[in-house]
Amino acid sequence: MTFSLIKLVSFLVAIGVLIAVHEFGHFWVARRLGFKVLKYSIGFGRAIARRVGADGVEYVIGVLPLGGYVKLADEREAPVEADDAPRAFNRRPVWQRVLVLLAGPGANFLFAIVAFWILFMAGVPGLKPVLGEIKPGSLAAAAALKPGDEIVGIGDREVATREGAVLAILSDIVDDGRVELKLRRAGGDASATLIVPDDQRRALTEPGALQAGLGFDFVHPAVIGALTPGGAAALAGLRVGDEIRGLDGRRVSDFIELRSALSAMPGRTVTLEVRRAGVTLQVPVTVRAEHDAAEPGKGLVGRIGVAAGGEALYPAELKVLYRYGPLGAIRPALGETWSKSALTVKFLWRMVTGDVSLKNVSGPISIATYAGISALEGLTTFLNFLALISISLGVLNLLPIPILDGGQVVYQLIEAIKGGPLSPRAQALGQQVGIVLLILMMSLAFYNDLAHHLG
Repeated sequence: MTFSLIKLVSFLVAIGVLIAVHEFGHFWVARRLGFKVLKYSIGFGRAIARRVGADGVEYVIGVLPLGGYVKLADEREAPVEADDAPRAFNRRPVWQRVLVLLAGPGANFLFAIVAFWILFMAGVPGLKPVLGEIKPGSLAAAAALKPGDEIVGIGDREVATREGAVLAILSDIVDDGRVELKLRRAGGDASATLIVPDDQRRALTEPGALQAGLGFDFVHPAVIGALTPGGAAALAGLRVGDEIRGLDGRRVSDFIELRSALSAMPGRTVTLEVRRAGVTLQVPVTVRAEHDAAEPGKGLVGRIGVAAGGEALYPAELKVLYRYGPLGAIRPALGETWSKSALTVKFLWRMVTGDVSLKNVSGPISIATYAGISALEGLTTFLNFLALISISLGVLNLLPIPILDGGQVVYQLIEAIKGGPLSPRAQALGQQVGIVLLILMMSLAFYNDLAHHLG
């Protein structure tokens, strides 16, 4: 199966599952509160599957999978039989209508909690936020950060993984540009403060811009992930999974440092300190003199024909694993859902105020790509992806835009306050404004997708 097909299938599965969950939230609560449900549809447009259940509800799968809806009896939209009139949406108490509207986003958040609960029971792996290269003259260098520093806290929050550290740093940059770091380094615990000038903060919120903009990278151990057939390393007997820890008696902290050192040694024979299956070896390797394909105008550089290994090959001291029992997994699942939801809300608001780049708005092309990548990495990675998208879908539908659940909740609250519904003209105008806002959001998402994928 090609990656394009994997992306398509994974995207359809993800969207289908999350839309079904969202609409089932509306459906389930409406049924429990006595509303008359007419239709439960996953997808829009022409029906590719339809069935009328024993409960009288029409169940439909539409040809366009980018949405869904639950249709309730409503006298403002179509005549309702006299026996069903008390169960019509417009006749039900306002608080019940609000509960039905909130049930869709609520189901998305509940799905995320359950997904994270399963993941924490299965075991959530991560990498420790240990710093590697620090770029001279950068904001990280100005904060006196050093290679080998491990970030253990940001402000009053503990962090244990690279993902947690990046999200916490981003959050503080968005707030005021001041990031208080708690570090663990060779000489003991330390602290540092990153100060991001106001004119650089927004640029750092662009996707993939944070670490390069601050001038640091996390350590990438010199673990061999691939060997060039017939290359210097292969001929010297090195193997995939070997970790290179030293070069001519000098400590090598990561792959970037190894590559830089070898680059300056074309034609020389060096001795590599290699860690293999718990045993340390001294391996002589003759560095080849080659032209760098990335810099064709540059002179000869040293290469031994190795490529970096993935996270699975990293040494155990850089890995963390969170695993809990069924009861113990509940609290971290709730915490993960809450923190990701709060961060999503913060970033959405900061986009409105101009403090966060609009390039963070992703469309279906990017979502399909992430879906395909996560599916290839395994069920747990795909489930984590579904949880994150479910949170985004829940937050998005709570926005006070008339065509979304949040906007409809606002309509109901206005009716409760003024003692009657908004005029048909006001509701129609609100719907038109909502449609325009959604079109603008979708246009921005498609533009970002195309700009990213077309370079």
